[in-house]
Amino acid sequence: MHPPRQEDSLAGWLHFAVRQLQDRSDSAQLDAEVLLATLLQKPRAHLIAFGETPLPPALAQRYQAWLARRAGGEPLAYITGQREFWSLPLQVTPAVLVPRPETELLVQRALELWPEPVAEVADLGTGSGAIALACASERPDWHITATDISAAALEVASANARWLQLDHVQFVQGSWFEPLGQRRFQLLLSNPPYVSADDPALASLRFEPAVALGSGSDGLEALRQICSQARGHLQPGGWLVLEHGATQAAALAALLVSHGYAHVRCHSDLAGLDRVTEAQWT
Repeated sequence: MHPPRQEDSLAGWLHFAVRQLQDRSDSAQLDAEVLLATLLQKPRAHLIAFGETPLPPALAQRYQAWLARRAGGEPLAYITGQREFWSLPLQVTPAVLVPRPETELLVQRALELWPEPVAEVADLGTGSGAIALACASERPDWHITATDISAAALEVASANARWLQLDHVQFVQGSWFEPLGQRRFQLLLSNPPYVSADDPALASLRFEPAVALGSGSDGLEALRQICSQARGHLQPGGWLVLEHGATQAAALAALLVSHGYAHVRCHSDLAGLDRVTEAQWT
C-alpha cells in the first residue's frame, strides 16, 4: 500500500484549503480548520495530532464543496449549521441571522438590570432564539416569550430550545408585540433590523435574511415601532433593552426620551462601538 499523498492527508487538505480561502476570507486558517473539524466531527486539535491521516475521498469531495461555498462568501455558520452563542451550541440556517458575539452584551445587560430570579420577559424578533435561550440558561425561573414574524425562524429557535432542554421559553409567531396581546413585562429585549437601505454592508450580508437586516431609509424604522409600542407592554419600572447600529445611539436615545422613557443609557461592545441602549418605563 502506498502512503497517502501529502495533499490527501488532513494536513495537506488544510494547506490546500487555506490557499483557496486566503484571498476571500480574513480568517482563512480558522475557516479551513473549523470546516474540516466539523466534517470529521472532531475537535480542531485532532487536525494537528492526526495531520498525516488521509481524508476519505467522499469526505474530501464534501470538503471541497464546503470550501467553494465559503469562498463565495457564505457564512461559516450556514455551512456547518451551527454557531456558539453565550457558550450555547445553536443550530443555524439561512432562515435566521447568524448570532454575533456583540449581541451577548444585550444578554449581559438584561441579566444585570433584572437580577431577580423571577421575571416576565419578551424577546422580540428572536431569530435563532439566541437571546431568549441565553437568558433562559442563566435564569431558569424567568418566564420568557419569544416572538418572530417568520415561521421558519421559529422552527429553528424551537429546535434549539429542545436541544438545549430549555423548556421555559414560549415561541409565538407575529410581528413584534402583535402576538403578546395586553401582556406586560419586566424586560423587553430585541436585536431588530437596523441597517439602512443604502448601507454598502448589505452586500456582504446577502446570504442572511433581508427581513432581519434592513429597516427603512435610515435603519431606524423597526426601532421607532418598538419604542412606540413597548410602553404598552412594560410594567412600571420595566426595562427596554435594544441592540442597534454603531452610529444610531444618539438618534435612538432622543427617540426614547421623546416617548417618555427614563434612565436612557448606551453601552459599548468589546470593539468600543455603541451597541446596546437601555431605557426604563417609569
